[in-house]
Amino acid sequence: MSVPCHPLSRRLYSALVLPLTPELGIDEPGLRRLVQHYLQPRFAAEGGLIANPEAGEIFYLTREEKRRVLEIVLEEAGGKIPVLAGTFAWTTEETIATARDAKAVGAQGIFVVPPAGSMDVSLCWDSVRYPEVWLDQIQAQDRAVDLPIFTHPITNVSQPWGLGLPLEPTLKFCREVPNIVGWKTTYAYQGHRILARAMREHAPSVALLCSSAHLFHEYLATGNFDGTISGSWNYALEPMLDHIDAMRANDLVAARNIWDAGLARLHEYVYAELGRLHVRYKIATWLRGLIDSPRMRPPMPAPRAEEIRRIGQLLRGAGIELAHDLEQAVAQGSAS
Repeated sequence: MSVPCHPLSRRLYSALVLPLTPELGIDEPGLRRLVQHYLQPRFAAEGGLIANPEAGEIFYLTREEKRRVLEIVLEEAGGKIPVLAGTFAWTTEETIATARDAKAVGAQGIFVVPPAGSMDVSLCWDSVRYPEVWLDQIQAQDRAVDLPIFTHPITNVSQPWGLGLPLEPTLKFCREVPNIVGWKTTYAYQGHRILARAMREHAPSVALLCSSAHLFHEYLATGNFDGTISGSWNYALEPMLDHIDAMRANDLVAARNIWDAGLARLHEYVYAELGRLHVRYKIATWLRGLIDSPRMRPPMPAPRAEEIRRIGQLLRGAGIELAHDLEQAVAQGSAS
């Protein structure tokens, strides 16, 4: 017997990049245009938006900026598509305040990110022995707002999990926080398989929301795909929908044609160096003409010419039209 999931959980959420002005302020008109891109009926029917995710530079925004970004996304979405809000802040006190802001503004759920800063809670955190480092903060947010919770369980690398929170604390979190309804799967492929089997058995009401778009073909084929939280929607929405639709229809020939024609290669390059992932999300979104600049706030690095050129070639290979002359874009983007 299937276990019902929260109505918000099994959807295709995009982790929104953040358009910036030349002075690196929030480009409010640009953000509105980007949200409009997602309101096309085909995506809005089963999609959703994450305002202030990692891809949206949440680590480098003030509390007031995070609230303003969320206000704009909600205003432009106009109730046509669900909107979740990232709550990361550098202290637990401000994280709770940011969660309260999200509820006050009207977000339908919160997107929680592990603490960062000291080596004790970041690079050296042993999440199996000391799960309370993040669990306490999640529970504090849960008490403050009582909203559906979606996790971004990115941690230090371990085997077989890759960058994802290991299974033992994952199940503990799901058991102790019933409002957790969506688990972003940031895992290495083998870790994802193990996690998915265990979640189906022990936390079946929590949706597996896939992140790493270069593995979507395999995840769809194995049935370990309930939805997404991925920045790849910013640059490849149309072929991604076509591929998912074909896989869901069990039309493997059509799915392979889309995947092998260029979509797989595009995603593989974007995800090839995780230290460049969010830079590449933004380059690709800019080359499509959905935002006016690929730059991010320092210390996020600037695009490199070879990245811009290669992503432009791969977008074309996936059937995605560029809004810029590629060589002019290479000169402009790498010099900006």
